[in-house]
Amino acid sequence: MSSETVSGGAGSKRPLVIALAVIGVIFIILAVLFFAGVGMGPLDSIGHSGKVNHGSHGLRGGISAIIGVVALAGAWLANRKSR
Repeated sequence: MSSETVSGGAGSKRPLVIALAVIGVIFIILAVLFFAGVGMGPLDSIGHSGKVNHGSHGLRGGISAIIGVVALAGAWLANRKSR
């Protein structure tokens, strides 16, 4: 008898869970930085077309928070279904 892991088993979703969790944490950190108003160099110019719009930190922070929460929820669901 072999003790190898069957393809498509619980172990095959582990990289997906880790990637989603890392992406979620990174986007949550970005959201906190955007809400705090920290100047983040190149990330500060995302969404600007020529003229600077300083009022969009809340919007970018909100979108980052939503992406982070969705990614963390996806990691949790993928981990839960793999058991």
